[in-house]
This record gives sequence, C-alpha cells and structure tokens, in this order.
Amino acid sequence: MTMGDASTHTEVGHFRIDEERVRRDTMVFDVVGDADLHSAPELRERLRGAMDDGATILVLDLTETTLVDSTSLGVLLGAMKRLREHDGQIRLVVPLPEIRRVFEITMLDRIFPLFETRTRAIAGETV
Repeated sequence: MTMGDASTHTEVGHFRIDEERVRRDTMVFDVVGDADLHSAPELRERLRGAMDDGATILVLDLTETTLVDSTSLGVLLGAMKRLREHDGQIRLVVPLPEIRRVFEITMLDRIFPLFETRTRAIAGETV
C-alpha cells in the first residue's frame, strides 16, 4: 500500500477483507474466503471501524466469498441495526447462487438489498 492509497487489506488464514472508500459516506469491502465463526470478529471490527469513520453505506462484495455462516449473518444484522440509527444501509453484492441462497433461506434478502454487481450496489440500483 502506498501513501494516499484509500484501500486497506487484512488477511487471516484463508479469509481476507479488502476495503476501499469510494465516497465520503461509502465503504466497499471485498470479502474473500469463509465468512464464519473464525473470521466474524475481524468482519465486525472492520465494519465498526468504517462506521466510526463516518461511513453510512457499507457495500460488501461477496463475489469471492465461499461460505457465510450464522455468526457472520449476526455480524451483518448488528451492523445494519447500528447503521439504521443514522439512516445508513448495508448493500450486498451476491452474484453466486449458493451464497444468495443463504440470504433467501434465512429471509435476510428482505432486510439486505442484494445486487448482482458491485457497480449497481455502490449506485444503489436495484434490478
């Protein structure tokens, strides 16, 4: 990472989060690997840090996510609750049917807007 680079990178085992501020109020997180019990604390801290830094729109790109478990779903719900107090939102990029199905089965697709692409999620464009 060079000086002035707006993105950061954290990796724990096979789990990684890359983050980029795309607007003053918007942070994008690329979540790579298993979002599970072991990686949930890192995800929670990264989302919390972005909110503490003034981000009210968090875009999580799950394109390279291989698993989302109940612990990580709880992290997302907690972050959404906090964001709603500030008229904020979590938007999820979920192009893979097997990951999208997790949100559909749990009915969380009614709480989190799901997008096919990162560009649409950042813009807030639903299909």
